[in-house]
Amino acid sequence: MDKTEIISLFHKELRYEAQTPGYIREETEHVVRHISKFGESGFILASNINSDNATAVIKNEVSYFKNLQQDFEWKVYSYDKPDHLKDLLEQKGFTDGEPEALMVMKLTDGHPFLVNSQLHDVKEITDEQGIQAIVNLEDTIWNESHAELGKRLLRDKQSNPDTLYLYGIYEGTQLVSAAWMYLEANSSFASLWGGSTLPSFRGKGYYTKLLAARAQKAYEKDHPFLTVDASPMSKPILEKCGFDCLAYSYGYQSPDSK
Repeated sequence: MDKTEIISLFHKELRYEAQTPGYIREETEHVVRHISKFGESGFILASNINSDNATAVIKNEVSYFKNLQQDFEWKVYSYDKPDHLKDLLEQKGFTDGEPEALMVMKLTDGHPFLVNSQLHDVKEITDEQGIQAIVNLEDTIWNESHAELGKRLLRDKQSNPDTLYLYGIYEGTQLVSAAWMYLEANSSFASLWGGSTLPSFRGKGYYTKLLAARAQKAYEKDHPFLTVDASPMSKPILEKCGFDCLAYSYGYQSPDSK
């Protein structure tokens, strides 16, 4: 498959048809929205709008989520139409986060990740204690609370254990690096998240080992495509591992709906 075909598959499976644990999917003529069942922020993953109706659709979605008293994110990709969608969102009070690179790789037999046997120090995390250790790790690295992340990971692991896989690397009893992966429902994609390592333990190849561990599980479960929303720090590492940058994404946060 070439890049255009992979983007088309990604758009179909992970944007228009996506089913996210803990959310109610609603498809309208113009958007696919996801409403949180637990009072967390919702999101719009895909839209089908044009220059003539974009402003009205944006206004309607802001009103819709406000009635729910739920903030939401409008995920915009660099190939979305209309071309000035980001400008229109900003005009309606949305704020943009840092752009992320959409990185995708297709696994095939013999890929270095799949034949990597040096993963003895990568441990699968399945319980509440381990998930709390991931939260503590993320808090330390980013100097902000990840309590909501911890609640979501624990909830998803307990309710859908075969769709979420979490991994960590310990030095002694200390978790020093961690990452997780969702096997997206009814999809050939696995989405990779995390990949954080304490500063004093970087440079040991832990990021790559966590990639390999997740790749092996994804391939075992018949999800040959790996996808990552990559930061500028992660993008060059992923490219060296064989990922291609297919687009850029922008998470536009709605005006306060509460």
